[in-house]
Amino acid sequence: MKSFSEFPLSALLKSNLEKNGFKEPTPVQAQAIEPALAGRDVVATAQTGTGKTLAFVLPIIHLLAEEPARGGVKAVILSPTRELALQIHETFVKMSAGSQVRAAVVIGGVGENSQLTSIRKGAQVIVATPGRLYDFLSRGLVALGHVRILVLDEADRMLDMGFLPTIKRIMAVIPAERQTLFFSATIESSVKHLVETHVRNAVRVEIGSTTKPVDTIDLHLYEVEPDRKLGLLQMMLRDEQGSFLVFARTKHGADRLAKKLSRDGVKTATIHGNRSQNQRTQALRGFQDGYYRVLVATDIAARGIHVEGISHVVNYDLPQVPEDFIHRVGRTGRMGSGGTASTFATRGERADIAHIERILATRLVRRQVSPEVCREQKTAAPVIEIASASPRSQFRRVRSFAPRRRAV
Repeated sequence: MKSFSEFPLSALLKSNLEKNGFKEPTPVQAQAIEPALAGRDVVATAQTGTGKTLAFVLPIIHLLAEEPARGGVKAVILSPTRELALQIHETFVKMSAGSQVRAAVVIGGVGENSQLTSIRKGAQVIVATPGRLYDFLSRGLVALGHVRILVLDEADRMLDMGFLPTIKRIMAVIPAERQTLFFSATIESSVKHLVETHVRNAVRVEIGSTTKPVDTIDLHLYEVEPDRKLGLLQMMLRDEQGSFLVFARTKHGADRLAKKLSRDGVKTATIHGNRSQNQRTQALRGFQDGYYRVLVATDIAARGIHVEGISHVVNYDLPQVPEDFIHRVGRTGRMGSGGTASTFATRGERADIAHIERILATRLVRRQVSPEVCREQKTAAPVIEIASASPRSQFRRVRSFAPRRRAV
């Protein structure tokens, strides 16, 4: 398929696609949409940033638009992170405009009342993270007995995050006679077992290599001392154009880096597990709208950020799991556009870099650190002096908890 107009989609969907600038399907969309429209189970693997969301959103809207609006929840879309669930819902709203198909978001970190209200008002589709959806199920707040379509998006990531038991509990209450759509970057052993157990005669879609970034991403490596990382990043921000998604290893490290960049005059936001959902949403929206030039994130965002036009990804710290490297750098170079991914590593991390290169089956281009990159100045902690009337007065104010000595 070379155009969305060739798909057996409704006129409304084709109109919404055109309004939102979608003309030519990506390879995964070209191969997955038609069997999904026919009601077939689909197992699709494709690189990050290849347009998997539309590949399941469009068939769901088309199939449910042909049915009466009543009848409860008929489709469930599970995703690993709140950010990804919100972005799937945003795409769903755009594509379903003008139809009677409604979707509700069910995620943690925010109040549940508005979510439950959306479901009770007749949402046919639930876009959810597994934990919050199972919480609703266990409390009898939502019924999934009429679900006909189940989507697991970024299935491998959900299993990496420990959601397998929860996903199994959710699937157990959804009718066995359903259409199941698996979308994942990789099909590892745990995902393979889930696929073999829960899909029937699935259409298999494999697009490109799922273990290496797309060819449009310029991958390179700087070997740099820890105290010159900040200076190198600051120089890149001065010399290069565009937005920067910077990955730090820890939450506290992300906060510290964001504060330093902000003091340097760079509009910077952070996103990690300790931030409230409102803070995470505002940071992501500000980054997407261009208010923030830099977004500093932990690996919670490696698959949770779908922002078009990120020009530069920086691995300020190496990922804790080498396999997450592919998902970090996949935040740039999306949908066929170009992008740059820079990795900072110390001399002591050469073995980790070699491991990453083996996984990617490619070599990161080495770049020299400019001698003009300055070292970070460490500020000494301030010395606090306590004034007193006299040396003896200090001791008079100290209360002792030692046992009293007996007089002899």
